[in-house]
Amino acid sequence: MNATTTTTPVRRGNEAELVAKEELPPLQHFIDGAFTTRTDAAGTDIVNPSSGTVICCVLEGTAADVDLAVAAARQAQTDWGATTPAERSDLLLNIASRIEENADILARLESLNTGKPLATSRDDVSGSVDTFRFMAGAGRALTSLAAGDYATDHTSVILREPAGVVGVITPWNYPLLMAAWKIAPILAAGNALVLKPSEQTPLTTLKLAEIIADLLPAGVLNIVTGLGPVVGERLASNPDIDLVALTGSVGSGKAVAATAGNTVKRVHLELGGKAPVVVFPDANLSAVAESLRTAAFYNSGQECGAACRVLVHESVADQLTQLIVEQVSTFIIGDPTAGDDVEIGPLVSEAHYHRVAGYLERAQKEGITAAIGGAPLEGPGFFIAPTVLTNVPAGAEASQNEIFGPVVTIETFSDEDEAIKRSNETPYGLAASVWTRDSARSIDLPRKLHFGTVWVNSHLVLANEVPWGGFKGSGYGRDLSIYALEDFSRTKHVMINHAR
Repeated sequence: MNATTTTTPVRRGNEAELVAKEELPPLQHFIDGAFTTRTDAAGTDIVNPSSGTVICCVLEGTAADVDLAVAAARQAQTDWGATTPAERSDLLLNIASRIEENADILARLESLNTGKPLATSRDDVSGSVDTFRFMAGAGRALTSLAAGDYATDHTSVILREPAGVVGVITPWNYPLLMAAWKIAPILAAGNALVLKPSEQTPLTTLKLAEIIADLLPAGVLNIVTGLGPVVGERLASNPDIDLVALTGSVGSGKAVAATAGNTVKRVHLELGGKAPVVVFPDANLSAVAESLRTAAFYNSGQECGAACRVLVHESVADQLTQLIVEQVSTFIIGDPTAGDDVEIGPLVSEAHYHRVAGYLERAQKEGITAAIGGAPLEGPGFFIAPTVLTNVPAGAEASQNEIFGPVVTIETFSDEDEAIKRSNETPYGLAASVWTRDSARSIDLPRKLHFGTVWVNSHLVLANEVPWGGFKGSGYGRDLSIYALEDFSRTKHVMINHAR
């Protein structure tokens, strides 16, 4: 797959200076308010994706470890759930402040473990702080149906109660931020939880537990590291878990939902996406290309809402392609220590690197061309060149499946009906965007796109005040906003007969 324009080579720094050994968190489970010590347990190597070298080895959990953590959470939840919203709010605000005080080490750990540019990791830390602060306030302002007599001589009162004990499985692409997205509303609603971070990227989650341990009642937050088929499966099957929440792949979501069904527990799934970017001839094409520079390639494209599938009207396709390639050609690629101006890091693991490279190889065999990029980059680490694929036919694998890397596909359409049909033809339903100057179209078209978030003339702009979640294969349940608090609580109706 020969590209017409090449990207800059990988810039290298001194990774040994990123995190000192003594700054690593305890590499153990966090259960009932303390880190556990087990010398007989297996371990998982944590790999630096910028170099392929081993950082450390983290304890590999068992089903028995999960059961211990669940028992601690169950014991702690009764008292925690009985606290007032104001008391829980105070604790969340204290957590936010503690994260902010430790922002530097958290960002450096995140970059070491994931390969992210430091600027990206710093954004994740600040986003985590804002998540806890938002949920601290939102947990004090829930609303519901007013108490009243909806049946003669009977007063109805609606109570919102904690769901109970929540099992959480977080992904490797935003380890700290996705932990915050779950921990903050779960605690704000009065629940206790047991969290399994990705076995590839557990370091900032463990560091978070270390820096906030003294703030939390023992057992309210528990972390068990380990593999999905063991730890994740037990979180989904344990009968003392009331709700299991996962952010991850569609395959993982299906497995969790199927297992959870055996105990009829609630499930909250935020899964993959394949976001269409629908560009009409009247759109500001320069603005589209500039937006995609971030929205498609942020975090090396390892983003479920990434603007990875461009559907552009055939009359402006060549012009937009040229503008996107110009934007992509200016990326600075490197490891986290290679300078604050580095924008693109490696993929998270060797396995994922080969997965993305496989998509590019198969696209080449299908006759799809790369206007830029199109292949792995030379040297150590798991770097893939930022890629723009053109001449992508309808239904092609690259345009239908979530590649989850720095890859954008460009397809064309001839009229609005075709654009709508093609946008909705993927099994995903997480996010999309529409680009047009037509005010009527900007209001009407998003209603016809089956995605949980639809941006108009922007993409990948998030705020804690508004919900995030998908339809179809992208799962169900909502993160962020008051809707997350509703997802992690339960509604009870109390009716009082006051006839005299």
